[in-house]
Amino acid sequence: MDAPAGHVLVACDKFKGTLTAPEVADLVEQGLRRAAPSVPVRAVPVADGGDGTLDALRAAGLSSVPLRVSGPTGEPVDTSYVADAGTAVVELADACGLQHLPGHELAPLTASSYGLGEAVRAALDAGYRRIVIGAGGSASSDGGAGMLSALGAVLTDADGRELVRGGGALTDLAHLDLSGLHPALAAAELVLACDVVNPLLGPSGAVAVYGGQKGAAGAVAAQLEAGLERWAAVVEQVTGAQAADQPGAGAAGGVGFGALAVLGATARSGVDLVLDLVGFADLLVGARLVITGEGALDVQTLAGKAPVGVARAAAGVTTVAVCGRSELTPDEVRHAGFAQVYALTEIEPDRERCLREAGPLLRRLSAVIAGTWLADPRPAGTR
Repeated sequence: MDAPAGHVLVACDKFKGTLTAPEVADLVEQGLRRAAPSVPVRAVPVADGGDGTLDALRAAGLSSVPLRVSGPTGEPVDTSYVADAGTAVVELADACGLQHLPGHELAPLTASSYGLGEAVRAALDAGYRRIVIGAGGSASSDGGAGMLSALGAVLTDADGRELVRGGGALTDLAHLDLSGLHPALAAAELVLACDVVNPLLGPSGAVAVYGGQKGAAGAVAAQLEAGLERWAAVVEQVTGAQAADQPGAGAAGGVGFGALAVLGATARSGVDLVLDLVGFADLLVGARLVITGEGALDVQTLAGKAPVGVARAAAGVTTVAVCGRSELTPDEVRHAGFAQVYALTEIEPDRERCLREAGPLLRRLSAVIAGTWLADPRPAGTR
């Protein structure tokens, strides 16, 4: 569908824990239409490959196929993959991420990426040969071993016993048999959608940087790190792949490593992939203003989150950002590509009220944006 000339393009990620990306897009559009009813608005939710990616793609009109897979500790979880032409997109967070831990009890040693592998397998069985793995929000630090087990890999100890799931068991790994991997993988293109550049191991690795949010500290973190070291060594023995130091290997508890080293995946910016799938470039043509954002704008945003990706893709068109709160300095705002940042905390300093009344406040803030940027006729942006 062609975008109207001189329109506003709304392309926001979720406000995590408060509003989904489709809800954010709808609320911003409502606020704009109230304040500037004559200005055409197009809205498309976006994501960066982590949690909320499937929601954004479904809202953009991609078809969804429901699945039931194993959650992070083995419990059944309802998820899906979305499809566009010959591409299927699976989301780790939606299959076996932190949000699916029973009772929200962290399980750093036993949580597994097995459910993600089941989702990939379902897409392969359905005939898809380009699989995008949205990596983010994982509950596990198993290096992608669980994902690969679901795809047919067999991991055993020195006595030939198959390992239980979870990163905690990897210290006992002695043998890896890849002969039973899903046959369709040989002709498939796997794409790892993430913006994490961490390696698998060491002070910048999966456990050191992200293990804490999964409950890994002290002796538990040391066990997981040792398990990933063993996992990387065995994978290298079997495949010859030296991927532990590759940027993105530490993504999603090391799922990046499993995908890169064993499945031959290529890593690509998650937000760039999502923008391609939702047709952002076509929607941008003729836009006079782009509005992007997410719940919090901070240093993590600058590392490649969705709003920065949108601003980069919209180069040449004025782009402003909305958020719940912003920790960015004026220089960081400028370098991120935003003409201005608007935070809910600017109109409601009480953080609890911002969370509780995020919807109405976001509508009000969008009206402020309209009053600032749409009050006078402005030429459409050029690219």
